[in-house]
Amino acid sequence: MVDSPEGMRTGVRIGVDVGTVRIGVARCDPHGMLATPVRTVARSGPGRGIDELAEIVAENDAIEVVVGLPRSLSGEEGTAALRVRAYARAVALAVRPTPVRLVDERLTTVSAHQALHASGRAGRKHRQVVDQVAATMILQAALDQERHLGRPPGTAIDSGGTANEPTSQEEER
Repeated sequence: MVDSPEGMRTGVRIGVDVGTVRIGVARCDPHGMLATPVRTVARSGPGRGIDELAEIVAENDAIEVVVGLPRSLSGEEGTAALRVRAYARAVALAVRPTPVRLVDERLTTVSAHQALHASGRAGRKHRQVVDQVAATMILQAALDQERHLGRPPGTAIDSGGTANEPTSQEEER
C-alpha cells in the first residue's frame, strides 16, 4: 500500500456484496479510482464462498476488502446486518493480514436493479449480475468517500475478526 501525493491510498481493493445465496465481487484499479465487477461467488458448501473470496484477494494483491453492511433507511441494523457482520469476521480471518472494512450499503441492491433495468437488461436476467453490480456500487461509494474524507471509510474489522466501531466523530454517513 502506497499513499498518493494527495493522501489517497493506492492499491487494489475488493468490494463484496454478501447475499444469502450469492456474493457479488468487484475490484478497483491500482489507483483506487474506478470499481468494476469481477464475478459472482456461490455462497454454498463448507467454505460458503470464503475460500474463493480469499483467492480473489490474493490474486489481486488487494490492500483491503470492503464489505457492504445492510442497514435500514433509519440506520438501524437488523438480522441481515448481523449475518453480514459474522460473514465479514470470517472473511477477515481468511484474508489476514489484509484489512477488512464494513461500509454502509443502504439501497445498493435496489440501485443495482434500477441500473440494470435502465440499461435494457431484462428483469429475469438481473439475478445473474445484480450482486456484482451491487458490489461495484459499494466499492465505488467507499472509494469516493475515502477521496472526499481523506481516510478509509466505514468500520475496520481487526485481524482477530472483531469490528472496531468508529467513534462518534468517525460515524459513517
